[in-house]
Amino acid sequence: MSGWKKGVLLAVVQVALVASLGAKLKWDRTHLPRVWAKVQTYDPDLPIRGRYLALRLQVKPVRATQHRSGGGGALSGWEAVEPKRELKRLLSDLTESYVNVSLRAEKNELVGEVVEPPQGYTVVLRDTAAGREGFLQEPVLYFLPEHAPDPWQQARGGELWAEVSVPPNGPPRPIRLAIKHGDSFTPLEIP
Repeated sequence: MSGWKKGVLLAVVQVALVASLGAKLKWDRTHLPRVWAKVQTYDPDLPIRGRYLALRLQVKPVRATQHRSGGGGALSGWEAVEPKRELKRLLSDLTESYVNVSLRAEKNELVGEVVEPPQGYTVVLRDTAAGREGFLQEPVLYFLPEHAPDPWQQARGGELWAEVSVPPNGPPRPIRLAIKHGDSFTPLEIP
């Protein structure tokens, strides 16, 4: 086989690989469950990072009521979660605890069910004025076009949320961003 035929064959193989990845992502967006999740800002502070947002997604606890050991009533939500071990990191807030969860979409929310390490994803639990909240420790990336406005600036006066697809394996994949004011979502138009 001559050199130019090998080059054409290589180009066809590369186009087929990229097209198959695009088709898989398109199929995932149409067939996987989609939910809206509140996001926390996270800046990885990398010198070469491109235009993207690193988002930590809020995870709600599974709705099943959990009981305290030794009777004494029932608790629901993250208040009932007693991690087997609390990790204390240097200079970290002592009100943080960590728990491993498996993720799924349930009733239009991203929920986590406690599992034993090393399975699942780590959720950071923090005590706030609103109660205990959980956010994924590892951020998901949302890539922006070069000249797109900063979504954090657009979200002033509201909360930034991300619509994500939830695959059976792997982290959630962000699809689009929106600002939430009260109970209404206003999707951001990012060119």
